[in-house]
Amino acid sequence: MTGPLVDIQNLVKHYPGRPPVRAVDGVSLSITAGQTLGLVGESGSGKSTVGRTILRLQEPTSGRVVFDGEDVFALATGPLRALRRRMQIVFQDPYSSLNPRMTVARTLREPLEIHKLAAPAQMEARVTALLEEVGLDPAFAGRYPHELSGGQRQRVGIARALSVEPRFVVCDEPVSALDVSVQAQVLNLLADLQRKRSLTYLFIAHDLAVVRHIADQVAVMYLGRIVERAPAAAIYGAPRHPYTRALLSAVPAPNPRAARDRIVLSGDMPSPAHPPTGCPFHPRCPHPKKNDRCRSETPTLRVTGEGSAHVAACHFAEEPM
Repeated sequence: MTGPLVDIQNLVKHYPGRPPVRAVDGVSLSITAGQTLGLVGESGSGKSTVGRTILRLQEPTSGRVVFDGEDVFALATGPLRALRRRMQIVFQDPYSSLNPRMTVARTLREPLEIHKLAAPAQMEARVTALLEEVGLDPAFAGRYPHELSGGQRQRVGIARALSVEPRFVVCDEPVSALDVSVQAQVLNLLADLQRKRSLTYLFIAHDLAVVRHIADQVAVMYLGRIVERAPAAAIYGAPRHPYTRALLSAVPAPNPRAARDRIVLSGDMPSPAHPPTGCPFHPRCPHPKKNDRCRSETPTLRVTGEGSAHVAACHFAEEPM
């Protein structure tokens, strides 16, 4: 195929209310086959809603998602179920994403049965292979979720997503609920599986330090909108949006004695039901050039810096802070 594997065009998701909650407000992204797009932002920015709406776990308000040449939002129930084999998700919370009444074996058998991917005689071998692939002993097949640690549960969640042999996986903050030492193990596992299976990831996180180790491209989201998008090296080496700079300044340094220029944002993120006029970030923006234009005119994503792949939605993206 030519072009991106996943192409998201002007995705909008509003929840009913007075006024409506504008959780996702015109997001456009594309993901190349075999690569990882890191989607980063604070809690409440809308990034998980983007992931779930792409897969139609939630219905969109408007927009278009094309996966491998197919319009996901135009599919009827039957074709959509068939498509789910190729698009999967690893949920954030390994404690609630597994059915407590089902053993690990039953959890992994279920998608194989639904999509008719293995005969009954082959099920045990397929379950064993999946557990070994995610670094678990096959003896775990008979256990229930409450008998597993958080990291082990998340590995089962990854195995469940892989059981139907997808091409694209949404990783919805897959390590944020885990201990730091376990986070590294799961990140390494996801990277290994990507190389082995030629997977494409949308990796959602609030921690830029986590995304750095796995992403090829990074998109930064704030209040339902993409405010910066670039190759990972450009984001970490030369961020253009004040929000991205603030997120990077919060990443812990390995050397606690190292001098740091921390950017502390004032206040909380505004409610998506009552977004500010102009630039959505302007009430908290620390940029010294901030002026009335920021309060009245919404900046569009435009090319900044070198190359056309680095875009930012800031009137003063080229100006130093």
